[in-house]
Amino acid sequence: MTLVSVLSPADLPAATLAERAYAQIKQLIFDFHLLPGDRFSEADLTQRVQVSRTPLRQALQRLQREGFLLVFPKSGWQVAPLNFEAFDQLYDLRILLETHAVARLCEAEERPTLRELADTWLVPAEDRLNHPLPVGQMDEEFHAALVRAVGNSEMTRVHADITERIRIIRRLDFIKPARVDLTYDEHARIVRAITRRRTDEAQRLLRAHVEQSKLEVRHITLDMLYQARQRLAAELA
Repeated sequence: MTLVSVLSPADLPAATLAERAYAQIKQLIFDFHLLPGDRFSEADLTQRVQVSRTPLRQALQRLQREGFLLVFPKSGWQVAPLNFEAFDQLYDLRILLETHAVARLCEAEERPTLRELADTWLVPAEDRLNHPLPVGQMDEEFHAALVRAVGNSEMTRVHADITERIRIIRRLDFIKPARVDLTYDEHARIVRAITRRRTDEAQRLLRAHVEQSKLEVRHITLDMLYQARQRLAAELA
């Protein structure tokens, strides 16, 4: 009989603990448990993520470097407020990458990604998901799949970084039920245009789709953030 030892958090290397704390805190931000503008101390999070001060501080400093947090000496930490100018720039870069990916896909001979996307998005209305959280995750994967299909690892890396940085506001876009249905409709049209190798049409549809999401982001208010927190808490209950 083989005995398997289970390590407690105290037995894990500091680097592993810091990585775990980093992932947990970032998820708290993405799930709106920590809202943009919220202030907190290291003591507030120590029990919440169940790590000691050293790996916790390493995780917080990494999130600060990545732009998710701000630090105020002697007065704690703050979730970075929404920076709409920066988001606009990231959306513009995202449009460049994704329209290029669409053009490449229209020209490609082998396109297995399209079959997978069609199975997800070209479905009858009664088979569509209607919960914002999973549809938001599916939307993110749709756009990532288009870029990955090009086979350019640097494009994929840059696009993944953009995706990470806009995730919080992108998820807010899906607290409106109408946006869920619209996403299915627009994704289906994009997939059909690529399948038919209509490059100009596919790029136009993709650009309009992302631009609309960019406009919706501008309507985000503090009240919407609190509503999102309450809705997510209800979904996870």
